[in-house]
Parts: sequence; structure tokens; C-alpha cells
Amino acid sequence: MRLTRVHVELPLAPGIEVSLPESAAVHLARVLRLGVGDSCVLFNGDGYDYAARVAALGKRELRVAVTDAVAVESESPLRVTLLQGIARGEKMDLILQKATELGAAEVRPLSSQRSEVKLDAARAAKRLAHWRNVVVAACEQSGRATVPSVAAPGSLDEVLAGLPAGGLRLTLDPEGTFAISALKVPAGGPVLLAVGPEGGWSPADREQLREAGFQGLQLGPRILRTETAGLAAIAALQAGFGDLG
Repeated sequence: MRLTRVHVELPLAPGIEVSLPESAAVHLARVLRLGVGDSCVLFNGDGYDYAARVAALGKRELRVAVTDAVAVESESPLRVTLLQGIARGEKMDLILQKATELGAAEVRPLSSQRSEVKLDAARAAKRLAHWRNVVVAACEQSGRATVPSVAAPGSLDEVLAGLPAGGLRLTLDPEGTFAISALKVPAGGPVLLAVGPEGGWSPADREQLREAGFQGLQLGPRILRTETAGLAAIAALQAGFGDLG
């Protein structure tokens, strides 16, 4: 039977006991009804799964004893950073969840001229916390022990200015001149993949991306929605140059 995996933001090591944060304790004790002596798996994003057993259980506390650490070899050799135009509501959750399952290393949400979602500072902070929880939950389910980073949302200008130098830079464009089969991807990447919002890239956006070194990538003869396009591209890149297939 598959053991429950729970993410905790705590230092972990075999031989120690830790008191779990309230959210993890509630999930294990009240939702899954684990009791003293029951097993679980913890991870904190450092690339390891930590086997543990419930050592003590109280009304307000659940303590576990960490018994073992196992390196998790589930990270793709291809490092993909997704620059994603912010989509509405559950569409963005879907993108983040599936991008995590497909092995994306990082997501940088952005707004551009045709974005339909406008976030003020308070909404941006709340949405970012929610998005990071979505990614953590996807790691729990998919077996990843390294949590992809989700950057604070920014404008296209801000996101492009904050990118590290180098990497293969691609933007999805129905009129793009490159196809996946024609790409030459260095071992390990990195690949930066820019996907427009629901309204698509404007001509000014395309020019900005071009000036930042992004090349137009066409996935096929059909126009894909924003919640489909990036995921299809990541899957194709992983199949061709990563660890799918």
C-alpha cells in the first residue's frame, strides 16, 4: 500500500522527532486517521523522502519519529522554466498542477497587454500563496521531492528583466517558425518557455519577447488555449529531451 506523503517546511533527518505544523497534523490525524505507530512519509523539498512513524498524538499536536531518508530520483534532466500568462481561477491551478507533474522546475506568472486577470498587491500575495500550495499538493501526489519554485507575479517587463542569462528561449506562437522536432536542446537545458494569457500575446509583447531572445515555437496546425498550450509543450519537450517516453 502506498504511504501518505506530506510536505513540511522543517529540517528533517533520521533519528529525530519533530512536531508537525497544524495543517499536516490535521491531515494525518483527522483526515487520514493515523494513530501512534502508523507510518507516513515526509518531504521538505531537499530531494529526499523521510520515512516516519507517529510517536505521539494529542488534541493540538502530532509528533513523528523520522526513521530513514531516501534520495528521490524523480527530477527531470531537462530544466524547464514556464513563463505563464496568468489565467483565470481554476485554469491557473490546472496549469501549475500539471506542469509540476510533468517536471517543470520553475513557474513565473506574468501579466501582459491582453491579460484578463489584473492583480493588485494584496490579491497577488494571496494568489501566490495559493499557487504554491497547489504545487506542493502536486508534488505530494506525483512523488516529487523537490518543489518547483513559483515566483511572485509580475509584468512581462519585470519577468523578462529578472531572467538569468542564457538558456533556450521559446515562446508559443501559432505563426512561429520553429517546431519541436527541429530544436537542438543542450543536455539539461535550461529551457525558458513563454506562454501568453487567455487573450494571447499582443504585437508589442511579441516584440519584447523577440528582443529578449525568444524564438517562436509552433506546436501544430491548431490554436491551443493557454491552459493547454504550455502543458503540451512541456510534455513534448520532456519526451524529446527529458525523461518522458
